[in-house]
Amino acid sequence: MTDAVGKAPDRLWGGGYAEATHPLVQKLNASVGYDQALAYDDIVGSIAHATMLRDQGILPAADHAAIVAGLRTVWADIQAGRFGWSVAREDVHMNIEAALRDRIGEPAGRLHTARSRNDQVAVDERLWLRRTLAQMAGYIARLASVLAETARAHAHWPMPGYTHLQRAQPVTVGHLLLAHAEAQLRDAGRVLDCLERLNVSPLGSGALAGTTLPIDRDKTASLLGFSGTTRNSLDAVADRDHLVEAMAAAALGAVHLSRIGEELCLFASAEFGFVRLPDAFTTGSSLMPQKKNPDMAELLRGKSGRVIGDLVTLLVALKGLPLAYNKDMQEDKEPLFDALQTWGDCLQVTADMLAAAQWQKKALLAALDKGFLLATDLADELVRAAMPFRTAHEKVAALVAELVAQNTTFGKLGAARVAEKLGVDKAVVAGAIDVRKALRRRDMAGAPHPGRVSREAAAMAKRAAKVSARAHAWLAPCAAERVLAGELGG
Repeated sequence: MTDAVGKAPDRLWGGGYAEATHPLVQKLNASVGYDQALAYDDIVGSIAHATMLRDQGILPAADHAAIVAGLRTVWADIQAGRFGWSVAREDVHMNIEAALRDRIGEPAGRLHTARSRNDQVAVDERLWLRRTLAQMAGYIARLASVLAETARAHAHWPMPGYTHLQRAQPVTVGHLLLAHAEAQLRDAGRVLDCLERLNVSPLGSGALAGTTLPIDRDKTASLLGFSGTTRNSLDAVADRDHLVEAMAAAALGAVHLSRIGEELCLFASAEFGFVRLPDAFTTGSSLMPQKKNPDMAELLRGKSGRVIGDLVTLLVALKGLPLAYNKDMQEDKEPLFDALQTWGDCLQVTADMLAAAQWQKKALLAALDKGFLLATDLADELVRAAMPFRTAHEKVAALVAELVAQNTTFGKLGAARVAEKLGVDKAVVAGAIDVRKALRRRDMAGAPHPGRVSREAAAMAKRAAKVSARAHAWLAPCAAERVLAGELGG
């Protein structure tokens, strides 16, 4: 990238300027350092726009052919890493147009007919976000699939469930993993909903008030794979709701991953020992030879703050802007790119880490004998024996307090002695203090009955596959992309 100060003749739109741009103005004004990520989408949008201009008789066919051929060479240079990005040309749009002018001369000047950078960047962002959100939905589907498969394999593995980080009631490893999978599919739903709403074309809105030239907005929308066109030119160039929606989904998705990361940090610690993380996702200590730190799980927590910050950055940038376009909106791209990239990386590493993690059955079973996880089951049995629940609750709580003082548990005391202390028959107690029996008695929708967990795991795998298919459908190339790839003549 060149950093030379732009002189007046170098301004792409400098017909009325006599002075060079101040170097700090140029530095602050330029966005090409990051918005070059939109290069592919800018070229695709330009091909669609040029094709529409040709079909409307606004652009000569020979100029259209030269523009398409030139854009193909520009994209080839960008892909090969030999494209010279210039700060003096401000942004991705002007860099590409100037490069096109260098290659084909005067016809390049016709490409911007009936188009503003305002509707140009608006369409670029929608195209980029459409493709990127489809990738995110695919990553989510894979993570949900990994969670489902691991849940199926551990549907019958009992473990303590927690509230307030205190042992509460027994669940299974599979039930826990499926809880996280449910959150992932909600994230996928938000992404897919956002895709539906953003899929309209703003091209033709111009700077803010459309154009007097006889363009065909439906044509460009069709070439770009949009379902229709925006309904108001002011809103079309000022709207960044789809970016906010996407980043809100990313922020909440990062929070969901952070919760997974927190549990992995806890459960992988020596104090729990419930899961062993693979070496590929841990790091050593610079001082302590014995350490294997769960850095990737910790970063799932840490990165969530970054993504949330990106969302807040965009919301604050937008909060006081009058219609239509304002230069403040240039600040939408860096947080957008960062949030989606960070979320996508975290989704992928979480799936890989969970697929390779090893759950430790002995440690899980040992933990079940502590914390009186079946106290509620005991109270329920007293209720079945016609005792009011509050009375049953008080009797079991008193027994728990007594056993804690004696440093013993239900299992160590035995069913006969527990029944004696509660004043009930042994048969009432026997099934209530057996973890596996207690889990099998939780035979209702959404509960951790091992058989139900197995069925839910199978259902989750199918739901994840549907999300994957929907995501893949959004990645199908539009007509303008096929022109760029040389699959269509344009």
